[in-house]
Amino acid sequence: MTDTTMPAATAASPSAPMSAWRRTRAILGGSAGNLVEWYDWFAYAAFSIYFAKIFFPKGDQTAQLMQTAAIFAVGFGARPVGAWLMGLYADRKGRKAGLTLAVGLMCAGSLVIALCPGHAAIGDAAPVILLLARLLQGLSVGGEYGASATYMSEMAGKQRRGFWSSFQYVTLIMGQLVAALVLVILQNTLDKQQLADWGWRIPFFVGAALAVVVFWIRTGIEESVSHQNVTRHDPISTRQVASVGGLLLATVAAMIVGFTAWSFAGAAQGASVVLLLLTYVALAAPLVSRHPKQTLAIIGLTAAGSLAFYAYTTYMLKFLTNTAGFSKATAGAINLATLAGFMLVQPLFGWLSDKLGRKTMLVFAFGVGALIAWPVFTLTAKAASPQIAFGLIFAALVVQSGYTSISAVVKAELFPTHVRALGVALPYAIGNAAFGGTAEYVALWFKREGMESGFYLYVSAIMAVGLVVALLLRDTGKHSLILED
Repeated sequence: MTDTTMPAATAASPSAPMSAWRRTRAILGGSAGNLVEWYDWFAYAAFSIYFAKIFFPKGDQTAQLMQTAAIFAVGFGARPVGAWLMGLYADRKGRKAGLTLAVGLMCAGSLVIALCPGHAAIGDAAPVILLLARLLQGLSVGGEYGASATYMSEMAGKQRRGFWSSFQYVTLIMGQLVAALVLVILQNTLDKQQLADWGWRIPFFVGAALAVVVFWIRTGIEESVSHQNVTRHDPISTRQVASVGGLLLATVAAMIVGFTAWSFAGAAQGASVVLLLLTYVALAAPLVSRHPKQTLAIIGLTAAGSLAFYAYTTYMLKFLTNTAGFSKATAGAINLATLAGFMLVQPLFGWLSDKLGRKTMLVFAFGVGALIAWPVFTLTAKAASPQIAFGLIFAALVVQSGYTSISAVVKAELFPTHVRALGVALPYAIGNAAFGGTAEYVALWFKREGMESGFYLYVSAIMAVGLVVALLLRDTGKHSLILED
C-alpha cells in the first residue's frame, strides 16, 4: 500500500516511472561526493611535500615525508572501519543519510587540516590533530563508496543501470584531475616559500567548500524506493552486529594506537599489521557468515581492479620518472592525459555492460588485463617518447574500464536491499586497502630488490584471480537483486 503522506521531496512512487530530470539529479547527488572525497585524498598526497615540515620539523625531508605518508596510511587503514560503520548506517537510516554523513565527515577533516596550527605553535599536538583529521577522512572515504554505489544503482533504473552507475568512477577520476589542476595553478601563482608557509592550506579550504556544496545537493535528493520498501532489517545489520559493537570499537581504538606506533616508532610494525588484519576479520565475519559467496567475490574483484587502478595511475607517476626516465613534468602530463581519457570512456563501457552483460565486461577486463600487464610495463619502461608511453598506459586503462565502469553496480546487484550498503562497502574497502593501498609499496619493494619485473607478474597474477572470480560469478545484470526501477 502506498504511503500518500510521505513528502514528494524524499519519496518516489514505486508505481510512477522516474523522470529523466529526477534520475539525473539523483545520479548527480549520488556521484558528486566521489569528486570531493578523491579530491581531498589526492590533495593530501600532492601537497604533503610542502606541509611535511610544518607538522614534522625534525629530521631531513625524507623523514618528514615518510611521517606524512604514514599518516596517509592511517587514513587508508580506516577505510574498512568507515565502510562498516556507514554501511550499517545507510542500511538502517537510508542511503541519503549515509551520503550526507560521508561528505560531512570529509568536510570536517579538510577544514581541520586547513586550520590546524603547525608544530612550532602547538608542539606535538599538531601531528596528532593531523592524524585525527586523516582518520575522519579515511572513515568518510570508506563510507562514501558503499553508500554512493548502492544509491546510484538503486536509482539508475534497470535498462541503463550500467551506464548511470559508471558515473561513480567519472567523478572519482575527476576529483584527482581537479586536485592536479589546483596543484598546477598554485605552483604557477605562488613561489615555493609561499606554498610552504601558507599556500598548502588553500586546497584543503577548497575541498571543504566543495564538500559544503555537495552536502547541500544531497540534502535535496530523494530516498531510493528500494530502501523505502524494506519491511524488515536483516539481523546482521541490527542485533548481531550491534551486540559486538563495543568490542569492535575497542579494537578500532587499538588499531589506531598500533598504527601510530608503527608510523612514529617503527618498533611495532608486525603487531600493528596483525592487529589491523584482525580488525578487518572481526568486522567482516558477520557479513561472511550470512553472505559468504558475495562477500568473497567482491573482495576478489576489488583486489584485482584496485591493484590495476593504482598501478596504472598513482604508481605510474613514479614508474615514468624512476624507471622510464621521463622528467617529473612530462610524467605528470602523461598521467593527466591518461586519467582524462580514462574518465571519458567510463560511460561507454557502462553502456556496453547494459547491452553485453556485466560478466562479459569483467571477463574482458581481467582476462585481457592479466595478459597485457607484463608487456605494458616492459614497453613503457623503454618508451622512446611521451606519446608511446601515453598510448600504452591508456590502452591498459581502457581495458580496466571493463571493471571500473561497472564496479559499483555489479556489487550492488549481488546483495539484498536490507544489507546492500554494508555488503558493497565493507568487502570493497578490505580488498582496496589490502591490494590497492599496498600497490606502490609492493612495486617499490620489487624495485629495491632488483627484480622490478616481479611486480608486473604480481599484477598479472592478481588479475588472473579476478578473472576466475568473474568466470564463477553470475551475470548480475540478468539476475540482479535490485528489484525496483
